[in-house]
Amino acid sequence: MTQDYKLPDDCTDMRDVRRGVDATDRELMDLLERRFGYMRAAARIKSDRHAVRDEARKAEVVGNARSDAIRRNLPADPLRRIWEDLVETSIAYELVEWDRLREGN
Repeated sequence: MTQDYKLPDDCTDMRDVRRGVDATDRELMDLLERRFGYMRAAARIKSDRHAVRDEARKAEVVGNARSDAIRRNLPADPLRRIWEDLVETSIAYELVEWDRLREGN
C-alpha cells in the first residue's frame, strides 16, 4: 500500500499538511484501538477489580511519556496531561470491561 500523504518536510502547501494530519490521526486511532485492546486483555486477566487502578503504574506510564516528549523536543507538560487523560480513560474502560466480563457471575 502506498502512502497517500507527504512527510512534514516534504509538504509544499496546506493541502499536503492537512492530508498528512488526517492520515496521522487515522494512524493514531489505529494505535489507540490496539492500546484499548490491551485494556480488554488486562480486564480479562486481572482477577481482582481493585487491581485495575495501579497508581504506581499510572505514574510510570505518564512519566515515560513526558520523558519521551522531552527527548523528542515536544511540549512535555501538555503531552503529560494528555497521557494522564489517556490513562484515566483507559482505567475507566478497563473497569467497564472487567464488570462486563463478570456480569452474572
